[in-house]
Amino acid sequence: MKLSQQSQSIIEATIQKAVAKYTCNCEQTIVTDIHLQPDQASGQLTIYNDDDEELANIMIEEWTTYDSDDFLENIEPSLRNILCRMKDAGDFDKVTILKPYSFVLVDEDKETVTELLLVDDDTILVNDELLKGLDKELDDFLKELLEK
Repeated sequence: MKLSQQSQSIIEATIQKAVAKYTCNCEQTIVTDIHLQPDQASGQLTIYNDDDEELANIMIEEWTTYDSDDFLENIEPSLRNILCRMKDAGDFDKVTILKPYSFVLVDEDKETVTELLLVDDDTILVNDELLKGLDKELDDFLKELLEK
């Protein structure tokens, strides 16, 4: 699902509103995840913290017209791209959440679907594709070492 520029801007503004609650000049807050919970039926995007405290929500009209069962898988790349763009623009630089913390996509039961963005001082995990096949490569390497 390709989101319109307007929907992307609305989502970005909503994420900014959510993280703005953690941009004070106070000491760092311990939050390990910021949860993004989209609802296909209502079109709502709810953002909340580890304590299930709602930080922001917005309605995305485009989501209500999507009929397929692969809704979460289809919006994941769009949400990931928005977060990466925001990270590159420095939108999370003044956030007073103790690092590392993650932006996580969750389903209607608040179960984690995938990690969208890991924010750390040195590491940013932006794509699971980087790790695909790593287990097999390590197993092959170990097997080769043990055979010699």
